[in-house]
Amino acid sequence: MAPRMLLSMPLHAITEVYGEAGLRERLLLELESFPAGERERLVEALDLAAKLHANDRRVREPYLNHLLRVAIRIIKYYGVRDVDVLTAALLHDAVEDHPAELAGRSAGTYQELTDAAIAELARRFGPRTAELVRSVTNPEYDRDRDRHEQYRQHVADSLERDPWARVIKVSDFTDNGVGVVHTTPEKAFKAAVKYRPLVPKLRELVGRPDTPLSIAAKDHILDQLDLAEERFAAILDD
Repeated sequence: MAPRMLLSMPLHAITEVYGEAGLRERLLLELESFPAGERERLVEALDLAAKLHANDRRVREPYLNHLLRVAIRIIKYYGVRDVDVLTAALLHDAVEDHPAELAGRSAGTYQELTDAAIAELARRFGPRTAELVRSVTNPEYDRDRDRHEQYRQHVADSLERDPWARVIKVSDFTDNGVGVVHTTPEKAFKAAVKYRPLVPKLRELVGRPDTPLSIAAKDHILDQLDLAEERFAAILDD
């Protein structure tokens, strides 16, 4: 692998050719211009994410690949260098997927484990990072209501409150939406059903004046949302 070449490659191309090792190297290349203390903190967050998600997979790949792409996209394409946001991006699924392990607890209700895991993130990485993760962590769902509908309502409500959480969520959505062509047909169909109805809301949120991104970054995201919608349509309207 020629490391500098990774800087010119699309993220899913790095994934296909070089896998997790290539994405890790790409993140480290992006972090070279960060102050040493910030690099150390982000590597600590990456190490924690790798530990928590060590046995998790996204159909064809290690789950960590998704977290790496979400963080790299925020740096490279959104122009964000806020270490709290980037730390939260690397750990955005930690509380939702591994609350007991993160909190160091063996039992508890969903809410108790979630709160304990958020408290641990606050202890290790600061309260702002922890609250960003909370904003993108799904609540416990009501079994008597449609799960996808509850998910979309949670996303809309939490992103209304927290403009910086929008940055993490749109990168997460891009990886799942634009990246829908990089998974199996069955998974792609399920993802399209879940995510397609969110596209109009995300467009509206990204365009708001309080969304803390440059015009160029917003335009890039809106183009990506258009591409995701095109791919969802191809899957669902065929």
